[in-house]
Amino acid sequence: MVTSSPPRPVRPRGRLRLLLASGAAALALAAGSVVPGSPVGPAAQEARAAGSGTSTLTVAVAQSVDSLSPFLAQRLVSTGVSRLMYDFLTNYDAKDNHTVPGLATKWESSPDKLTWTYTIRSDSKWSDGQRATAEDAAWTFNTMMTDEGAATSNGSFVGNFEKVTAPAPDKLVIELKQPQATMTALDVPIVPKHVWEKVSDFSKFNNDKDFPIVGNGPFILTDYKVDSYVKLKANKDFWRGAPKFDEIVFRYYKDQDAAVAALRKGEVSFVAGSPSLTPAQAASLQGADNIKVNDAPGRRFYALAVNPGAQTKDGKKFGDGDPALRDRKVRQALFMAVDREAVVDKVFQGHAVEGEGYIPPRFDSYFWKPSAEQKFAYDPAKAGALLDEAGYRKNGAGKRTGKDGKPLDFRILCHATDPNDKAIGKYLQEWWGDLGIGLKVDCMDNVSDPWFAGEYDLAFDGWSVNPDPDFVMSIHTCAALPAKAKETAATDNFICDKQYDELYAKQLAEYDPAKRADLVKRMESRLYDLGYMNVMAYPNAVEAYRTDQIASITTMPSDAGNIYGQDGYWSWWSAAPATGAPGGSSGGGGSSTGVLVGVGVAVVVLAGGGLLFAMRRRSTAEDRE
Repeated sequence: MVTSSPPRPVRPRGRLRLLLASGAAALALAAGSVVPGSPVGPAAQEARAAGSGTSTLTVAVAQSVDSLSPFLAQRLVSTGVSRLMYDFLTNYDAKDNHTVPGLATKWESSPDKLTWTYTIRSDSKWSDGQRATAEDAAWTFNTMMTDEGAATSNGSFVGNFEKVTAPAPDKLVIELKQPQATMTALDVPIVPKHVWEKVSDFSKFNNDKDFPIVGNGPFILTDYKVDSYVKLKANKDFWRGAPKFDEIVFRYYKDQDAAVAALRKGEVSFVAGSPSLTPAQAASLQGADNIKVNDAPGRRFYALAVNPGAQTKDGKKFGDGDPALRDRKVRQALFMAVDREAVVDKVFQGHAVEGEGYIPPRFDSYFWKPSAEQKFAYDPAKAGALLDEAGYRKNGAGKRTGKDGKPLDFRILCHATDPNDKAIGKYLQEWWGDLGIGLKVDCMDNVSDPWFAGEYDLAFDGWSVNPDPDFVMSIHTCAALPAKAKETAATDNFICDKQYDELYAKQLAEYDPAKRADLVKRMESRLYDLGYMNVMAYPNAVEAYRTDQIASITTMPSDAGNIYGQDGYWSWWSAAPATGAPGGSSGGGGSSTGVLVGVGVAVVVLAGGGLLFAMRRRSTAEDRE
């Protein structure tokens, strides 16, 4: 799954997400100090049953849920909840991202790589008591293959599937049309057939009415309130071991400063930010009693996305994107008038590195950077010359106009609660204004509607990238375009380029890691040259938690990585209550049989409504994962 950002895109999804040998690996715990104490305030009191001794992990986040259906969820918060509710065939190890067993204990391919057989574990059961079997997995994939609504979020994973069967409860067989390199990285939640086969319209079913929701992940979803919270309880029967916290709650905070204040008061256990804490917020928490700030390289990129002209799969045009942006010279000129160093130094204040290719340096196998000759370095003079070549010259008033006399005036979608969007928007108005271009910064709580309707010129975008890059690359293919105008779709911003699609198909079928990585880098290069995506920065994961409520928690990578928005459920599953905290264990947080055991119900506070983490798993651009 993925996590982006038109809605940031979070799959995405946000809405990505190499192929290494299977095998269970021990996960390392990143321990915080244990300090006696207890949550205070009404939020903390609400989060736990009075007098029950229930341990609750409360997470404040800056993104609201778009859907609790794993077939539709695209925002990072939503796909993260799906990871807690449902098991995947495989997972990623917290230490180094290599593939480890999930619902499948092992897998093998035929010599021609066209048939994959997965052994499904016998010790996973749904929360209503029924055993989870290969039939559930087969039904999940077949539904995505045959129902357009069910393919909304993760359809790219099954587009090459020929046939999926379950010849036995413990055997899943997937037959492919062509070799597919993502077969040990299918980031698709497996749902219970006996529950979901009753759904009549997957495009509209949000899975948010009948609680508790049947699942087989480390947590069971017990309650949900729109734009407020998601509550889950620990699955005591989870095959990997029960979480140590009894509950987890994701609570939405539209005002991120309020979320930080709640952390200070002990009303929440963890603050993720929107999607990260601002430099000022992080600085204010450094050295605070019982608070630990985690600042590590992240899995996200932060970018400017151009609307190249919204269209459906059959070529029907819609939306009102400025036609001037269909000219590559205009797009490239805009990007040459963006000072990325200033973005990193003045906006992120060093909590990021300068953006280059589409995949962050954390994933070094796929990280790409342009050559000196290829790079769109900050050069306003060259940008002006490109605009002149494109036929947009300055008039007597200093405004760029086309041959028709119409001035270049653009709109950019901005997430209302994202301070980075707002700050960079002001810089863009200055930089592009010097070129004679007008810019209106449209900051709104809901950027998804105009994004999907194609009613924008540019947008602040961003995605959380998975260890396997297929998903984030797939959202720029022609196949990701919507079937109908203004419908939710996998596309990030309506890119459709034949050369890019050819490279995408080649990388998907390439099993040699080095050759595949080269193809992915060529895709990044093509995307860069087209000028549709200007990656400005790779932000750090800057987040904070209370050490008097959380004794230990796993980052990913375990040596130095993020806690929120992981490629898996390691942080919340492994988190251990602090000694002395309500419901906390006297033993702090250890591990069991070499593997981190458990997180219970987590309370998540969603902060900053407009910010999509992982961008709309559109999808992770609300962080589509």
